[in-house]
Amino acid sequence: MKEQTRILFLDKRNALIKDEVAGRGTVDHAPMYVREVIHRALDVGASAIVLAHNHPSGNVKPSQADKSLTKQIAEACRVMGIVMHDHVIIGATGEYASFKQLGLI
Repeated sequence: MKEQTRILFLDKRNALIKDEVAGRGTVDHAPMYVREVIHRALDVGASAIVLAHNHPSGNVKPSQADKSLTKQIAEACRVMGIVMHDHVIIGATGEYASFKQLGLI
């Protein structure tokens, strides 16, 4: 299994507009770029987003790279008036970690 990142684009009522793959990668990395996330959110008219990606290793603890990227995307969303509800990491057997629940956003 390889890592994959997804973005859920939501309208102002938090109804799903689109669920898109943002990147596919290797066993331990999938690219996601701040500029592309914001561009796509604006393009589809999203008022809010939820980020999600899997960790094929099963370890759902956010890496330093996960934390850094999430912080950058959250700040860009704030500037652009887009709500970032959460970033969820999903493990191999269904366990997950929520950045919001962990107090990271």
